[in-house]
Amino acid sequence: MSAEAHDHDHDHGHDHEHEHHHKDTFITKYIFSIDHKMIAKQYLITGIIMGIIGIAMSLLFRMQLAWPEESFKIFNVLLGDKFAPDGVMANDIYLALVTIHGTIMVFFVLTAGLSGTFSNLLIPLQIGARDMASGFMNMISYWLFFLSAVIMLCSLFVEAGPASAGWTIYPPLSALPQAIPGSGTGMTLWLVSMAIFIASSLMGSLNYIVTVINLRTKGMSMTRLPLTIWTFFVTAIIGVISFPVLLSAALLLIFDRSFGTSFFLSDIYIAGEVLHYQGGSPVLFEHLFWFLGHPEVYIVILPAMGLVSEIMATNSRKPIFGYRAMIMSVLAIAFLSTIVWGHHMFLSGMNPFLGSVFTFTTLLIAIPSAVKAFNWITTLWKGNLQFNPAMLFSIGMVSTFITGGLTGIILGDSTLDINVHDTYFVIAHFHLVMGISALYGMFAGIYHWFPKMYGRMLNKNLGYIHFWVTAVCAYGVFFPMHFIGLAGLPRRYYTNTNFPLFDDLQNVNVLITTFALIGGAFQLVFLYNFFSSIFYGKKAVQNPWKSTTLEWTTPVEHIHGNWPGEIPHVYRWPYDYSNPNHDVDFVPQNVPMMEGEEVLHH
Repeated sequence: MSAEAHDHDHDHGHDHEHEHHHKDTFITKYIFSIDHKMIAKQYLITGIIMGIIGIAMSLLFRMQLAWPEESFKIFNVLLGDKFAPDGVMANDIYLALVTIHGTIMVFFVLTAGLSGTFSNLLIPLQIGARDMASGFMNMISYWLFFLSAVIMLCSLFVEAGPASAGWTIYPPLSALPQAIPGSGTGMTLWLVSMAIFIASSLMGSLNYIVTVINLRTKGMSMTRLPLTIWTFFVTAIIGVISFPVLLSAALLLIFDRSFGTSFFLSDIYIAGEVLHYQGGSPVLFEHLFWFLGHPEVYIVILPAMGLVSEIMATNSRKPIFGYRAMIMSVLAIAFLSTIVWGHHMFLSGMNPFLGSVFTFTTLLIAIPSAVKAFNWITTLWKGNLQFNPAMLFSIGMVSTFITGGLTGIILGDSTLDINVHDTYFVIAHFHLVMGISALYGMFAGIYHWFPKMYGRMLNKNLGYIHFWVTAVCAYGVFFPMHFIGLAGLPRRYYTNTNFPLFDDLQNVNVLITTFALIGGAFQLVFLYNFFSSIFYGKKAVQNPWKSTTLEWTTPVEHIHGNWPGEIPHVYRWPYDYSNPNHDVDFVPQNVPMMEGEEVLHH
């Protein structure tokens, strides 16, 4: 411990020297910053901009689904004469919009927006560290992410159109440039962007892991870490294990496309022409993709779970229920997430016995998920609930996680899945359980930690409007989708007018699109609240939510190194709310134990 303390003093001296001799310029402070707090803001604002683009795309293709073959001037304005002649959306661009919407939301908004923002902001602040293990690597991680986002957006302006093989980019559609227009340069740019994104993600993850293991302050044992840090830590580990597999799939696909190899292709005829590919297998690509793809959904949802656990304990004014069970369930989810990928492939012709194995592991993962859901509900039980916007979004996240998770029991069963595979039932399931739940977690985190990021408060009333309209519209969009999915409506069809069978479902599509347009429009309330509060919001106090964790012991105005004096030491676990031994209803982690005080049981 003495060596550790010595290191901290050394850091502290160094930081003061740093402040005296070196004033940050605009570029070193706001652009090429190595301060984790600034990098978190860069991730967040980039994620918000990508989110605007991703949601706008979904509104365009929702309009196409509700009113197929109708002419909309906005289609022509945004998509141009080539892709929307006379304002009628072409089928090629419909597929491209669906593909890029999925890619942006999963990778650039939910992975980077959640992990990138909150891991960077909270890991050093909550464990009591001056900064990340490597500030430089942190900066490189963000700029690689930014570069990959720019390349992904550039692919929208390629002549033949952006990638159009679905966000899962299955070959042979994605592997043959001549298959569809979107398999040309747009697809190549998609793969390059993804490879750079993976490099960024890996650098970030390694940094998070090393920081949590090595830089905890004195007294901060692993069982005194807030659940946020546990989830970021485990998320980073899953990322390091599974992202390289997607990188290999992307590189092999680049080889197949550009260098004539046959990893994923065999015996293919296009327009009567026999292609020379022999011996590859598109199912191999599915295995490689989903070996990342399934852990990826947990990479997206685990940080949201951590944020929600922290916010619920704070706003219930009572300790989180089942702290150790929560940690165990995160670890169990992480392990199980790597052995369930086959449930995406029940219809790929896999051995039925293998299907039953994947069904078993998939249903097992419901157990730790249920542990978390029950623990959240029990944390709320008889709490002194503070219904601020962050708390509402946290409760909303528990709601969507449960409703979305229930349909996963159907999809995870290899027999039941046959009827609803590749229908809107699947869309409804994963948007609720991973899309909306993670988005709610992200919103909750923004409302809760905004004062820590910007030193000002968000407007509470605008937050309430944002929550209630978003909550009603999210269910309004995805609840009816379950029913049109059960009725057999397939996903990724740009119109269903050719099938009299589906005529009766058209009204439901109009209803869904109406909710989507209202919900999308009301995100402008959030954007206004966010960007105006940065400059004009009410000034925040040091600990606005009366919270116990270390980040609220730092001064409101940001300084390099987080704490002006010594780093606080930790004496207790992070959820000492309503402790009967104390007069106040919260005891920060850096308050020493009183004589005769018992440690609250986890």
